[in-house]
Amino acid sequence: MVCKKDLENVLSNLTTWKKTADNRDAIFKEFKFKDFKSAFAFMTSIALKAEEIGHHPEWFNVYSKVSITLTTHDVQGLSEKDILLG
Repeated sequence: MVCKKDLENVLSNLTTWKKTADNRDAIFKEFKFKDFKSAFAFMTSIALKAEEIGHHPEWFNVYSKVSITLTTHDVQGLSEKDILLG
């Protein structure tokens, strides 16, 4: 688990990710693509990496947008797996 004081450090390394607004130890990012096919290809690549490391994102897709939230439910906060997937 990434302790709260290290969260800012983690975010400084993942410059395009933001802390979620709901007071969870989680990070969030929205990706925009030219079309659904591109968004789905991106999701497929992330799904393969997630399976490889045994860690799965919370995500939502509508047409060309993919929103991803990373947190580790087992530790109720951010972990090394979130950083690796981010």
